[in-house]
Amino acid sequence: MTNGGKEANQMSEIDLFPCLANGAEKSKFEQFKTSSQYLREPLATELVNDSASFTNDAVQLLKFHGSYQQDNRDNRQKGSDKDWQLMLRLRSPGGLIPSSLFLSLDELSNKFGNGTLRATTRQAFQMHGIRKNNLGQVIGTIIRSMGSTLSACGDISRNVMAPAAPFNKGGYPAARKLANEIADVLAPNAAEETYLDLWVNGDLSYRIKPSKRAKETRKKQFNQNIFSGDSKEPLYGSTYMPRKFKCAVTVPGDNSVDLLTHDIGLVAYTNERGILKGCNVYVGGGMGRTHNNEKTFARTADPLGYVEGAEVLELVQSILAIQRDYGDRKTRRHARMKYLINERGLIWFKEVLTTKYFLKKLKPLRNEPTSKLEDYLGWHKQDKGKWFIGIPLLSGRLTGKLKNGLRKIVEKYQLEVRITPNQDILLCNIGGIQKSSVRNSLRELGLERLDSPPPIERHAIACPALPLCGLAITEAERELPMILNRIQGQLDELNIKKSILIRVTGCPNGCARPYMAELALVGSGVNSYQLWLGGTPNLQSLAKPYIERMSIENLEKTLSPLFISWKEAGSKTSFGEHIKRIGDQEVKKLLSQEV
Repeated sequence: MTNGGKEANQMSEIDLFPCLANGAEKSKFEQFKTSSQYLREPLATELVNDSASFTNDAVQLLKFHGSYQQDNRDNRQKGSDKDWQLMLRLRSPGGLIPSSLFLSLDELSNKFGNGTLRATTRQAFQMHGIRKNNLGQVIGTIIRSMGSTLSACGDISRNVMAPAAPFNKGGYPAARKLANEIADVLAPNAAEETYLDLWVNGDLSYRIKPSKRAKETRKKQFNQNIFSGDSKEPLYGSTYMPRKFKCAVTVPGDNSVDLLTHDIGLVAYTNERGILKGCNVYVGGGMGRTHNNEKTFARTADPLGYVEGAEVLELVQSILAIQRDYGDRKTRRHARMKYLINERGLIWFKEVLTTKYFLKKLKPLRNEPTSKLEDYLGWHKQDKGKWFIGIPLLSGRLTGKLKNGLRKIVEKYQLEVRITPNQDILLCNIGGIQKSSVRNSLRELGLERLDSPPPIERHAIACPALPLCGLAITEAERELPMILNRIQGQLDELNIKKSILIRVTGCPNGCARPYMAELALVGSGVNSYQLWLGGTPNLQSLAKPYIERMSIENLEKTLSPLFISWKEAGSKTSFGEHIKRIGDQEVKKLLSQEV
């Protein structure tokens, strides 16, 4: 799927735009990053003071180290200080969490957090409720447990996604390997030294150890076509990226990663032996937007072309360098690569890529099978003699009896954990003789028929929102079960057997990727939401906004005419496809009806 852009831009225009990473026209925040000593100060100084919170400057640097400072709004009291605490997020390419790391996270969340872990839509665990004076011990323990939080947040390449399923067949192993290599190639250099200095007393033995291929690609960061001009941070420079940068890898037909929502999306093709042959490449996707600001919008990625497997890491590095140099560093809300491509055009982007950065031509895209949103729930054969099981977690929240029980299972059988983009978890490397025991242990936790959760819950996602997210306008995760029950009640009343892909966010920033859903509620006021409709179950097209502010009290009254229309049409197609089929005018007419 493509989006509009100024495709008529010619190569003669390329050099009219300043190289913002090394030149002028930077915002004060960009200058601040440059003066931070590679993301060190004032964070290093504030880590050892007695304050219960960080200043705004330190908070901005803290993001690069994987943490956001938050205020628990449920605990606000007039005349009292805010209840400051920290959210911490991991870097885990492809969602891999070794058993030892999972056990450490579980213990840390109980001892220093709010007792929960949350699987995110980028295949990482988050912890909430950490106090400032405990942050050093928590991050240090994670690093010593062979985990990392570096670049889990901030203006840098974020966690690289890949299908979580540990299948040892087809293109899955190659996709997982490629995601790890991309994460290593796009990892910062000087910032990693700062990170280890702050959290493990400068022990460089914990540095990321890239594969041979990734190491060779990193050497090319000093080549003139890629070099930022900063010898300590050759890829990023001292200003890093204009905003976050997101990559995902998958195999043909598997859209578990929501491929078109990323800055770079790769579909990996392999030969009969599972060796990477090349990738279809998509660029310019992104979900974040701002209410009442038409210059911000959700966008699906454009197809760029096909790249040979031996050149894919170099290509990814080159694309990031284009965004580093040409991305908007004056207006942060306009700083993602999707705006660069939308305004300059894909022709311009490809010309710059192949003549100034990558210096090679791309081939036309290979044909792809129809994509499906895979989730891997239930039991699956992983490899000869090994199994894995997918466990659904509504909104990714792991807490209470389930959290304690899964810890015991992981510890007893030394199981690997993998996080899916749908916020579920997989328990992996289960031996054939262990399968029955693991099944019984899960049954004791009330986990049966894991391959068939309630359909309306299966792919539903909500962001955390209130009380901790500072951007949240209204509820999301805490209200999702009620919202799903109310909608399911309407479908049952109409005897509609099909389900709907639903996503809910507390603000327009799009953390739960609502703009790809068949039906999405996007926070626009207290207990009020924008209504988005028309995405597809396999996440191939954008939804559209139809109501700017709908009170949650009016949910049934608003949706009922749409569901009746779907029922009358036979409800043979998906709900999103029905919305597209009847068209905008009819949808608006139905939404205006009184029930």
